[in-house]
Formats: sequence, C-alpha cells, structure tokens
Amino acid sequence: MSAGDALMTLAEKIVSDLTASMKAQDSAKTSTLRMVKAAMMNRQIEKGGALDDEEVSKLLRSLVKQRRDSIEQYEKAGRQELADKEDAEISVIEAYLPQAATTEEIEAVVAEAIASTQSSSMKDMGKVMKAVQTALVGKNADGRVVSEIVKSKLGANQ
Repeated sequence: MSAGDALMTLAEKIVSDLTASMKAQDSAKTSTLRMVKAAMMNRQIEKGGALDDEEVSKLLRSLVKQRRDSIEQYEKAGRQELADKEDAEISVIEAYLPQAATTEEIEAVVAEAIASTQSSSMKDMGKVMKAVQTALVGKNADGRVVSEIVKSKLGANQ
C-alpha cells in the first residue's frame, strides 16, 4: 500500500481497484469487485448512509463466509470448477481484509477467554465465543475455526 492508499477508505480503495481491473481487462477480479461494490451499495441503502471501514470489513467477512459455504456445497456435488471460481473470489476479497489471525493466536485468545469467563464445560460455549469474538475484533478470524477451537478446549475440560 502506498501513502495515498492510507488516506483512502476501504470502500474507495475497492472502487478504485475495480476501475483499475476493468482497464487491465482482468475479468475475474472485475466481476468479484463488482459484486463487492453491489453488496456495499445494498448495505449502504439498508443503513441509510455511508459505511465506515469496520462495516465494510464486516461485509467482506460475510461475503467470504458465503463463498466458503458455497465451496463446501459445490464440492459435495462434485462441481469443482464452481468451487474453484468461489475460491478465486475469496482470494480477491481477502486482499481487502486484515491478515487473518493464526491458529496459535486464536488458541491463545480462547484459552484466555476460558480463564477469564471461568468456563469449564460446553454449556459455557456461548459465553466463551462472545469473549473470543470481542478479543478478535479486527483480526479477521474464521468463525468456524474459532468455534472448533472453543469446542475442543471446552471438551478437553470435561
């Protein structure tokens, strides 16, 4: 990212990159960014105002999650070419998200959350997940991975 990029909001950066990808005739990136721009516009209309970077990041994480769910369905149906297309879209979208939290980072936060909430069993999962989500705000952690780690840690405490 150049110094000019730092002054741009995330939404402006996406629109700027869309224009650049259209000029470069990068059809895969262009179609993905068009879809992202449309999703941002829809969210903006729902909200009734401009989106800040946190709201755009949340939207992007949601789009990535949708694509991951689609990949799972396509692979079950034996449609690898569609799964590959979704995976390519994830790569484009994730470029606008902060670096994903590593498994080690997530495990450390989960251990801390279990200790701070004094949780000891699966019935405390909701409490632990809430604490973990709060601690990982802005870290771009995959909810499914977080959930699996929480389950394994709480399950081990049985």
